[in-house]
Order: sequence, then C-alpha cells, then structure tokens
Amino acid sequence: MANDFDYNDRYGIKPAARWRPVAAVILSVGLIWLLWAGLHHARPEITFRLISFTVTDDRETEIRFEATRRDVNRELTCTLVARDFDKLIVGQIDDVIPAGQGYIDRTATIPTRNLAATATVLRCL
Repeated sequence: MANDFDYNDRYGIKPAARWRPVAAVILSVGLIWLLWAGLHHARPEITFRLISFTVTDDRETEIRFEATRRDVNRELTCTLVARDFDKLIVGQIDDVIPAGQGYIDRTATIPTRNLAATATVLRCL
C-alpha cells in the first residue's frame, strides 16, 4: 500500500508544463525576425539630407543637399521645395540625378514665384 501513495496526486500537483517548448520556439522565431528587421531597416535603399539653403533673391532659392543610394545603377529623382513665411509652396522642382555614384553632394536652384523663407528636400525616389 505504501507504493500506491503519491504526494503529487494527494496535493494536486500536475506534471511539468508542456508549454515551455512551444514558448521557446515562438521566442526564437521572434528574436530571429527582430534581428532581421533591425538589420534590414538600418540601411535603407535611399537616404537624403538637407545641408543648407540660401535665398538669393525674390525669384530664386539655392539648395544644397546630399543623397546616398545603395544601387549605383539607379537614377534618382529628388523633389525640392521652397516655401514662404506662411508655409505655402512658392517653388518646386524635380532634380534628376543620373546613375553612377553612391554618394551625391549636390547644389540646385529652385525658381520661385515669391520670396521664399525656407527650402527642403521633400523626397528622393
């Protein structure tokens, strides 16, 4: 009769949880995905940055910007915008950069219809 007595049965202790292997698999897949996502988005295909701008007169603004691209065989089109004090667009151009270099430091002139207060690079595609 001593062989039939079990404290686990008496106090309701159940065997070890079976969820741990499943949780380990989900955790490892999640960590792998997180690592991939972080490395993939850490180095984007195209980046751009405004360096400076100068309002030369009422009808013109000069802008200097830099852009980088991973695929040097790809043509790059950057949209440059000049805005007035009320944040209305007074000038906009698409600056086409031919294929060839990965890093581009470029100066462009944006013709404006009124005096501009600021200029920026809207996007590069």
